[in-house]
Amino acid sequence: MLVLGIETSCDETAVALYDGEKGLVANRVFSQVELHRRHGGVVPELASRDHIERLLPMIEAAIAEAGIAPQAIDGIAYTAGPGLIGALLVGACLARALGYALGLPVIGVHHLEGHLLVPALEPGAPDFPFVALQVSGGHTLLVEVRGIGQYRILGETQDDAAGEAFDKTAKLLGLGYPGGPALAALAERGRPGAFEFPRPMLDRPGLDFSFSGLKTAVVVAVRGLELNEATRADVARGFEDAVVDTLVAKSLRALRATGHEALVVAGGVGANRRLRQALKRGAEAMGARAYFPRPEFCTDNAAMIALAGHHRLAAGEREDLAVRARARWPLDELRAPGASMGPDFPASGS
Repeated sequence: MLVLGIETSCDETAVALYDGEKGLVANRVFSQVELHRRHGGVVPELASRDHIERLLPMIEAAIAEAGIAPQAIDGIAYTAGPGLIGALLVGACLARALGYALGLPVIGVHHLEGHLLVPALEPGAPDFPFVALQVSGGHTLLVEVRGIGQYRILGETQDDAAGEAFDKTAKLLGLGYPGGPALAALAERGRPGAFEFPRPMLDRPGLDFSFSGLKTAVVVAVRGLELNEATRADVARGFEDAVVDTLVAKSLRALRATGHEALVVAGGVGANRRLRQALKRGAEAMGARAYFPRPEFCTDNAAMIALAGHHRLAAGEREDLAVRARARWPLDELRAPGASMGPDFPASGS
């Protein structure tokens, strides 16, 4: 089965074609970073308009890249949520229109399910079950993944996501948008231990996270300081070390609690070099293994949407013609492939 994947949940327009036998045969991503940089963050209306302008030409380019005719596509998968509702509706409406015109089944995919399954695009992917650390600008959670659609949330952030804390701290230090990668680059020049920030919630049992207090600690630490380049680098290093230590400790705690021997790291923050190194060392020390998608699969992409959609369509899952999009969509509402999404999934909105 050849599935066209469409991703428009936020500020990347992405299109991919996934074949159940050949694997990924086309993958295109356009980042809106330059569009939003002048505003210091994502502007939802601008994101939606840019998706409208770019999506159909990108689909045509992906089809040409794969060397196929549109009629060779067997199904279409699009990101139905969570995300910016206007951006989601762009992808959802085009997917439904193409499906109707070509007579193809179309299915809405949960954005986080795509991230959790994306390691399957890499050689040597782990078997089920495993623990996944989903860590990005909008989400930080630990999930037990027993199979496709079989997810148990072990812990999640009680306030800011890790990537959100990265971005806010970067703004405090005068770094540009997007702040997370800029802060990580600055931290490479910082001195370890020059600033010691708290490791939130490590002193209590459980697997939940909290990063708002860490962000506040940075604000207090820099108050009244002259933020020259060296000091900014030291603050960035101290902040990054605190986040990495927290994510690693909780992830290893989740492995111990479940008894699983595989840890999958997904989401944009999963591309952080220091986090990858620490998780790899920590997992190996306890006889487990950490799996990391390539960096382009950590950020939002349509390859993961095509893959997740392929699993569900191949299992016979089908939807009606309603355009479905949800700004908020709890991961634990998902069911295994073949089970109906049910009437509790509204046509649009949150």
